[in-house]
Amino acid sequence: MRRTKLLQTLAPMTALALLSSGCLSDGGSTATSGTGTGNAGKTVEIMTGMTGDNLNALKVSLDPYAKEQGITIKWSPSDNFNQLIVTRVQGNNLPDIALFPQPGIMKDLAAKGRLAPLDDILDMPTLKNSMTAGTLEAGSKDGKLYGLMASMNVKSLVFYPKQAFESAGYEIPKSIPELLALTDKIRSAGKTPWCLGIESGPATGWPATDWMEELVLKYGGAAKYDDWINHKTKFDSPLVRRAAGTFEKIAFTDGNVLGGRKSISSNNFGTAGNPMFRNPPGCFMYKQGNFVAAKGFFPDDVVADIDNRVGVFGFPPATAGGDNPVEGGGDLAGLFSKDNEAAKKLLQYMATKDFGAAGAKTGAWLSPHKDFDVANYPTQTIQNIAKIAYQSTGIAFDGSDAMPGAVGSGSFWKGMTGWISNQQSLDQALKAIDDSWPAS
Repeated sequence: MRRTKLLQTLAPMTALALLSSGCLSDGGSTATSGTGTGNAGKTVEIMTGMTGDNLNALKVSLDPYAKEQGITIKWSPSDNFNQLIVTRVQGNNLPDIALFPQPGIMKDLAAKGRLAPLDDILDMPTLKNSMTAGTLEAGSKDGKLYGLMASMNVKSLVFYPKQAFESAGYEIPKSIPELLALTDKIRSAGKTPWCLGIESGPATGWPATDWMEELVLKYGGAAKYDDWINHKTKFDSPLVRRAAGTFEKIAFTDGNVLGGRKSISSNNFGTAGNPMFRNPPGCFMYKQGNFVAAKGFFPDDVVADIDNRVGVFGFPPATAGGDNPVEGGGDLAGLFSKDNEAAKKLLQYMATKDFGAAGAKTGAWLSPHKDFDVANYPTQTIQNIAKIAYQSTGIAFDGSDAMPGAVGSGSFWKGMTGWISNQQSLDQALKAIDDSWPAS
């Protein structure tokens, strides 16, 4: 989950129920404003779950090009995107383009014939060479591309207080065993290795699911990770138990976490890492997504001097030099009519490697193109974050977002919270999550 998705992930269960209960007819958008053979004077409605700085970054990247082409964009942002897009599809009141924050509903709509395949619209050979590994697969269904990743976010990150970390002589770990060794080294020196918090109001627990997803992905690789999020591999399995064992070593060992295990469930995820920037640091490592290194999360004085104050490394692979996928996500642009020439023109522009340069300069945009010029990013910190994704062996979408709502934003959140707060055992948590999985 990322900052702009906190509210959206509370609705996927309802949205998927609407999908299964409604009768979706074939065909694309009924709107005439964005269809036709030319572009001049056309209006294209783009529906998105982006808000705030993320939406503004998208607008400054796309609006000038649209204006050059004689296209007017009607922006339709929603903080309840998942449910609203399904409702609009059922009512045949379709936007021209939708930016899906999660692949699940997009693929369901593609399977029902409501989205146009993009393979004949976009330059696929160029995209395959340009896009970060895994991003095209995230938008594909049955071998066809239905969702073009337009923006990216990265979650496999560990932040640290740069000056204190380097002064202590700590080195960036290249594997999970090295990460555990670094944790022990910091603790043995009488310092606290980690900050950790999973409190998020009604969504409490999702940061803990990110930890589990990270470790399942690193230990199992992308294929076994996909099996797990589709419940072909159960929660009560050796792979998931291995991931849980590593998390337990980090989070439950006395002295490893600021405030101890008892504090994790009540410590807010958004500010949990801020003690890193005390003098001396309250902790030396904090795992969270790229959004946290921004105003409203890290302290203002830290954000203002971020390249000097904040270091970041990618959560390391299971073995040094081994397969190294990262957890992340993005917004997938889908098209509702293959005959909509104006909308196709915008998508073709969004598929270019330089798209998003203006948005990147705002600091609120990451391009999914590995050949994107990182000099467009305003800080070295953001450049480093982008490189972690570009140099990975692939990006995997947030697992809990891809699971059925009853699990991903239900029993998984609750089970992790219950286990961490010592209200239930790991055995009980894993069994309850497996038992909650929908029968079909």
